[in-house]
Amino acid sequence: MTKTTKRRMMAEWEPQSMVQLTWPHKDTDWAPILPEITAVYEEMAREIAKREPLLIVTPEEFISNDTWARDHGFITVEDHGELVLLDFCFNGWGEKFEAALDNAINRHLYEQGLVRGTYEDHLDFVLEGGSIESDGKGTVFTTTCCLMAPHRNQPLTQAQIEDRLKQYLGAERIVWINHGSLIGDDTDGHIDTLVRICPDDTLLYIGADTDHPDLLTMEEELRTLRTLDGRPYRLLRLPLPRPIYDGDDRLPATYANYLVINSAVLVPTYAQPDLDAEALRTIALAYPDRDIVPIDCCPVIRQHGSLHCCTMQYY
Repeated sequence: MTKTTKRRMMAEWEPQSMVQLTWPHKDTDWAPILPEITAVYEEMAREIAKREPLLIVTPEEFISNDTWARDHGFITVEDHGELVLLDFCFNGWGEKFEAALDNAINRHLYEQGLVRGTYEDHLDFVLEGGSIESDGKGTVFTTTCCLMAPHRNQPLTQAQIEDRLKQYLGAERIVWINHGSLIGDDTDGHIDTLVRICPDDTLLYIGADTDHPDLLTMEEELRTLRTLDGRPYRLLRLPLPRPIYDGDDRLPATYANYLVINSAVLVPTYAQPDLDAEALRTIALAYPDRDIVPIDCCPVIRQHGSLHCCTMQYY
């Protein structure tokens, strides 16, 4: 971890101390496919544990409403060289789902000494980990459609929300992505389903054809962005998986929802060999020094999330 003299939100590819999984159980929406989703979590756990410690939140210790650690987990920042654990409110993506049990997990973990850092209470502000991306050097990406969605932080204006993000995360600037969405997404457009910040001022993003005009507009928006020092970003275009359905329900499959861990990137795949392979090759261009590890996430997207949503890294 790089020592700094001011607050900053670390980049995901910086050295990590562990990753959190919140385990599926019979009292969650996973109940109808519990064996299938448990097998995916076991595979994620094995791959993570090969490379760094793993923290598993189990129903025997902390009962949960669901398992999306990315959105109920701590967001870690560094402040004057010390780790700070930011505990924001998770309210089921704008009060769509019950989340009181999930929202209490962070405090339980801290009180039992299972996480490292100073606790900071921001439970008066709704913020999910999947809604923000940091380059570790002052820029944080988010989406207008998520942070300005109903039942998040009204009546705060966009400018007021931006001021809070800068204060809490130590960001010099907030880049708001104004376009892009996936059919079937419950999160109102989390950035980690659409655009990911990578080393060397690289952006991995979901591309699409003319059937998805909002994603095409997002691509044009990304072309106009500049780094803090005024240079264009290197853009790497990920494919959009072919439509996957659960009955009549279109599922929000995305290759952008990968997890960077120590020495590897875990990448969701969707039983589409040609597009899976293309996504793995493209992500390898952004992370040439890491193992690129595919994880079949077909069961995960049946609850409208994917691999990154299931995890939260610590430093």
